[in-house]
Amino acid sequence: MQELGQGSGNVRVVREFVAYLRVEKGMRPATCEAYQRDLEQFAEQVEGRDGLLVTAVQEDVRGFMEGLRGHGVESRSIARKLSCLRGFYRWLLMDKRIAHDPTVNVETPSSWKVLPKSLAEGEVAEMLEKTGSAARSADADGLALRDHAILEMLYAGGLRVGEIVALRVEDVHLDQGRAQVRGKGDKERIVPLGRSALEAVERYLAVGRPGLVLAGARGGAMVQRTSTVQRALFLSVRGRPLTRQWIWEMVRSASVAGGKASPHMLRHSCATHMVEHGADLRSVQTLLGHADIATTQVYTHVALGHLKKVHREHHPRGRRRVSA
Repeated sequence: MQELGQGSGNVRVVREFVAYLRVEKGMRPATCEAYQRDLEQFAEQVEGRDGLLVTAVQEDVRGFMEGLRGHGVESRSIARKLSCLRGFYRWLLMDKRIAHDPTVNVETPSSWKVLPKSLAEGEVAEMLEKTGSAARSADADGLALRDHAILEMLYAGGLRVGEIVALRVEDVHLDQGRAQVRGKGDKERIVPLGRSALEAVERYLAVGRPGLVLAGARGGAMVQRTSTVQRALFLSVRGRPLTRQWIWEMVRSASVAGGKASPHMLRHSCATHMVEHGADLRSVQTLLGHADIATTQVYTHVALGHLKKVHREHHPRGRRRVSA
């Protein structure tokens, strides 16, 4: 963390908060780093008026949000930063370092609950068919089998990219049709997998992954047989665990929708398509691993849209009047 203008005061309190998130809340390193970046950014503004994070007032928070909006930052990103600040100041209150929370009564951007972008069912089907054809070919290598298995799991289970990276071989239970996933805050959940995903993972484990393990061993990448590297489900061509960035690039290159697809879009596509086919929000919440049902409620207007369509098509008086 770079040194902030107000000496060690802001630096120290941010580091203590990040340590709290990592040790007591059990948040992942990537999440802690994101919180730290957000707080550093806010601290720069507070220091502009010769202030400290612990002396920030409501006007500082609102000014910070307005500044982000003025620089074209999306509302969802602004809302995420506000959520970070709220968590930070709740912690300071709990620790009795401040007497008033400056984020109280600060409104979240109105578009915070807009529906995340998703792909049409046809676009997902075309993407999976594209990689599936390569995986089913007689000369399919471990990479083709791996990529198809990753895409199937992202869509079938609505997994986050970090959850795919963290999967271990023992987390997938093919005989039970499920995977054990570690989400935010190291919370574990059981994710059911459909037949297509199970078949893709099964073939990757049987035919594709052993070759990647062997290639890594020959290249000196693999260490002890019981290591984390060895237990990772999805491996690179060098036998190492994949990175988030690599998976993002793979999904983008596999996209048939003008290169606009991302792992997060596949996750939202999973939820959107389930709701469109009649799934209740509580089930979708459980599948996605949302701690609060309010997070899942962004999909409610999808359900309402589907309901209106069904009503128009099937209700005796639901069809629109046709002009003579």
